[in-house]
Amino acid sequence: MTKAFITGCAGLELSQDERAFLAAEDPWGLILFRRNCESREQIGALTAAFRDAVGRDDAPVLIDQEGGRVQRLRPPLAPSYPPARRFGQLYKLDREKGLRAAFLGARLIACDLAGLGITVDCMPVLDVLFPQTVDAIGDRAYAGEPETVAALARAACEGLLAGGVLPVIKHLPGHGRAEVDSHLELPRVRASRAEMEAVDMLPFRKLADLPLGMTCHLLFEDIDPEHPATQSKIIIEEVIRRQIGFDGVLMSDDLSMEALGGDIGSRAAKSFVAGCDLALHCNGDLKEMRQVAAVAPVLQGASLARCARALAMCKAQETDFDALAARAELDELLTGAGLA
Repeated sequence: MTKAFITGCAGLELSQDERAFLAAEDPWGLILFRRNCESREQIGALTAAFRDAVGRDDAPVLIDQEGGRVQRLRPPLAPSYPPARRFGQLYKLDREKGLRAAFLGARLIACDLAGLGITVDCMPVLDVLFPQTVDAIGDRAYAGEPETVAALARAACEGLLAGGVLPVIKHLPGHGRAEVDSHLELPRVRASRAEMEAVDMLPFRKLADLPLGMTCHLLFEDIDPEHPATQSKIIIEEVIRRQIGFDGVLMSDDLSMEALGGDIGSRAAKSFVAGCDLALHCNGDLKEMRQVAAVAPVLQGASLARCARALAMCKAQETDFDALAARAELDELLTGAGLA
């Protein structure tokens, strides 16, 4: 029975202990990092080994391949891509060119991933850029205008889906106001709920039909002063599900991040109580992986239905896609605007 968590692994291939763990606990998905990626052949073998261990040919394999600083596959494994902010700059100069470039960038990334057995890309970032936005988000954000963010993120999602890869909108309900890095400590947001609704949440409302979303580890003092979003029933039920209207699969951000207190098992348990469908644990530490698995429920009910709907959207990529022509067009759009 598939359990409601996504796990990492330690290296380039599964160890015997990792294989046994995956077979026994059957996590919904596997997430890859640079430590797991050496060659295209090796990555393909790793994704196949994961699916063999859990016994599901459609078991999702995830990666963070945004472009810019957050790109787990780098040359020569995959070409370099610009950060999201570059598309926002182009959009400001020419709306249609910006949208086309965002689509092409994501479509090309999907082409890179699909051939490796990677079926989910944890992008796009829908966080709105503010003057105080922490560098951990920085140029990963498209723009400071929520309507622009929504438009470019929609184009990127369409590009990924056309290439047979599922997008993950992040970080619900908005990470842009964080002034410290949630990898290291808990950011506290003092903006009012009304301000958040008008700006930060707007891109998520416009993309609420997407199949997968990720929470943020931020404390929103005017909404729930006691729990970060990942562990807040108020934020997940009232804000993300009802107000934003997102009914896709909701996964936590990485439970290994230091914004969350307590041991890994309690972090995961609190995220499930709050309403996350899936717990995400990325660092490949088998001891911690076992703690997450111990508290992860079997996927059932609404969470199971959401996961099934998401996987049903993962179609085969278009066979007539010309990657070389698309790369040339993307380069021309950026260089023509002086943004290469």
